[in-house]
Amino acid sequence: MRIIAHLDMDAFFAAVEERDRPRLKGKPIVVGADPQGGKGRGVVSTANYKAREYGIHSAMPITKAWELSQKAKKEGKPEAVFIEPTFHNYSEVSKKVFDIVLQTIEQVYPSKFSVENLERASIDEAFLDLSQLRSMEKAEEICRELKQEIKSKEKLTCSIGVGPNKLIAKIASDFKKPDGLTVISENKVAEFLDPLPIRKIPGIGPKTEILLKNLGVKTINDLRRLPKEKLEKLLGKWGVSLYKKARGEDDSLVGEFNEIKSISEQETFSQDTLDPNFILSRLKLLCVSVFRSFSAKGGSSFRGQKSGFKSYKTITITVRFSGFETKNRSHTLKSEARDLSTLEFEAMRLISPFFDTRENPKKKRIRLIGVRIEKMK
Repeated sequence: MRIIAHLDMDAFFAAVEERDRPRLKGKPIVVGADPQGGKGRGVVSTANYKAREYGIHSAMPITKAWELSQKAKKEGKPEAVFIEPTFHNYSEVSKKVFDIVLQTIEQVYPSKFSVENLERASIDEAFLDLSQLRSMEKAEEICRELKQEIKSKEKLTCSIGVGPNKLIAKIASDFKKPDGLTVISENKVAEFLDPLPIRKIPGIGPKTEILLKNLGVKTINDLRRLPKEKLEKLLGKWGVSLYKKARGEDDSLVGEFNEIKSISEQETFSQDTLDPNFILSRLKLLCVSVFRSFSAKGGSSFRGQKSGFKSYKTITITVRFSGFETKNRSHTLKSEARDLSTLEFEAMRLISPFFDTRENPKKKRIRLIGVRIEKMK
């Protein structure tokens, strides 16, 4: 019996800013580029739930967010507060949150849980393998305690989904945001998925949604009715994957880190974008996360352990376009590196050609980026 939990911090960047600046409590907050009175460049990194009521969301052009804020102001609502991101601070808070995750669960069943049961999916989300509890009720109890510990110690809320695999857990964590807890047992998977819109399946973006809606497919139940052969003809391998996802099937494992040969981080954007300011800011944050996990001097990593490595030599970036075409670009240094600045410089140098015709002649939007370091000593 598999029991997987997915923990997702609620509007993480904005929540940290609101916590650290009491004057902002209760106000709509937008973390991202400076709107410059509607003339700024860049996009929204995160918007809190109050700002989302105005229609503002992550990856939205900052000028559009500013327009929506001004519209709300004219309607007598509070104007949104725009804040430029402080990624170092978010990284530090993230480390504290995932330290709490490890400490709390290890206290509950120290002989059964280890760092290998935790997979950090991004700076503000992680998967937990709680299978050894052998009880959904016990898993729910632990997750409630975990939510309370994070709220008590960091004054932040998170939402957790629990299910028989990573797919269901991730969808469930988004079901009752913010501050939610949703538990889906194996015999309730179809009942849970059926009424949900197809966009709730991770990986389905605007283009796939339009394609499927043209076939009359609006809900996951509608998607389940399409034959595998039709989905494969329509979307190739991704169609076969969707056939399984519509049935709640996912056999991917929570990450294992017993033998570390590389350290990587990646992020899927909530909306495909080609905005350099947004992408480079997220790339920098991924570099910080990778380096923290790598650094033997940085105390415990996000996964709760020191890597023990002193240097790295190869840097790889991953770029996935909106059509799921994926490219990797690597560079091996002439000599070992030990610092964050080298990683950031090389990662940004590798990704820069994707903003122009060198690597992206058709100006495709990007849905995912990743950073990896290898040849560590």
